[in-house]
Amino acid sequence: MTSNDANQHLTAQEINADLQRKGHAAFRWEDLEQINLPTGVQTCLYRIGDPDDEASPTVFRVFFPPGCLVEAHTHACDYTEIILEGSQRVGAQWHKAGDIRLGLANRGYGPLEAGPEGATVLFMFADGRWPALKLGNNDGSTLGSEYIAAAVAADS
Repeated sequence: MTSNDANQHLTAQEINADLQRKGHAAFRWEDLEQINLPTGVQTCLYRIGDPDDEASPTVFRVFFPPGCLVEAHTHACDYTEIILEGSQRVGAQWHKAGDIRLGLANRGYGPLEAGPEGATVLFMFADGRWPALKLGNNDGSTLGSEYIAAAVAADS
């Protein structure tokens, strides 16, 4: 299953229909709607299994432009991330392509800073509780969860 028109993106429901009919679905990142955040971050996502099931793991591919800063935050579920391209500082430590990070639910991390070439990161969240949650005195303005959640809701 792939979309034929570069302007036409697969919806979660279309992917799920194919998955239910055949037992599997195949598509490319480019087939998914790209969500552009005010910070310049670009992301797309899909659910493993039923897109309406909050227990389904959620996978994101995220591009952080060079120098992009994202405030320290947490998530309500466990997650892992893999740096695919570029580099990213998390707290005081720099990570490069091939590095893997694991995170537990409700444990803060950050801030994040993309390296001079930006960073492309694959995130896998244990379930649908992926929205970034602000920490401390941060205002949440660099997290973008509300934009992503609105795009996901519109896709349903």
